[in-house]
Amino acid sequence: MQTFYSHGKLLLTAEYVVLDGATALALPTKFGQTLTVEIIDEAKLAWQSIDSEGRIWFEDEFTFLNGEITIPHTICNDVSKRLIEILNAAKTLNPDFLKGEKGYTVSSKLEFPNDWGLGSSSTLLNNIAQWANIDAFALSNATFGGSGYDIACAQNDSAIVYQIENSKPLIKSISFNKEFQDRLFFVHLNRKQNSRDSINMYRDNKTNTKVIIQKINSITSKLIASDSIITFNALIEEHERLIGEITNQTPIKKRLFNDFKNQIKSLGGWNGDFVLATGEKEYIDSYFASKGYTTIVSFKDMIL
Repeated sequence: MQTFYSHGKLLLTAEYVVLDGATALALPTKFGQTLTVEIIDEAKLAWQSIDSEGRIWFEDEFTFLNGEITIPHTICNDVSKRLIEILNAAKTLNPDFLKGEKGYTVSSKLEFPNDWGLGSSSTLLNNIAQWANIDAFALSNATFGGSGYDIACAQNDSAIVYQIENSKPLIKSISFNKEFQDRLFFVHLNRKQNSRDSINMYRDNKTNTKVIIQKINSITSKLIASDSIITFNALIEEHERLIGEITNQTPIKKRLFNDFKNQIKSLGGWNGDFVLATGEKEYIDSYFASKGYTTIVSFKDMIL
């Protein structure tokens, strides 16, 4: 039996503009995904995906035909198609992967709800890349695309500074332990944001990219060095304004939470998944509960 593990992700700065070389601050999470692989005698791949509640949410069986993975029946759902695409891309990167007369039973187990947006796809990709002994960034580029910061989070157990330079990822592990982190909370917006849709929206709407990237880079550096919640709030407020300007979007606080007395910042693709909210726990809990948002995770419970 082989077991592989990958961490989830949250992007604190440079959402969207990380695609164009901005310096991003990304945070691996305590929640991730495990992949367990066992060899069997029958030449097939029996796959099972399990959610954070221990329920099977997907299962299928695949066969090997002429060096490629196929489904032995005519009914094929979107999840099966996507999984076949990933596995065949892995085989292209390593022709020896899944080669031979043996088969496998595979179990993929999430530690967070499917709709949390912490990287159910990126953690799966990184686990499959470990299994196939290939570069996870290459597998991501061949399948889902994107900046790759989520893959970097999957592989690291501390905060990272992430940048794409000459189409290559640059990753630096850093410490991001703040005295005020007991006033940082992640609030789930009860909706799922598709990363590919967010990327397409950004590319269709972006303006004044070069100047704003320089400003975002400065904010990333200042956030890392920040030593007070006042400074932190001012920086994320300015970051929201800049990303709103470049993507022609209204920041989430102004659009949904205009009466919130502290600061709120989108994480990753805007309009979905988690946001970061600052303030005292009692205020955070009561404010968002009054708005119908009840999934609130503290910084210490979320971030490695």
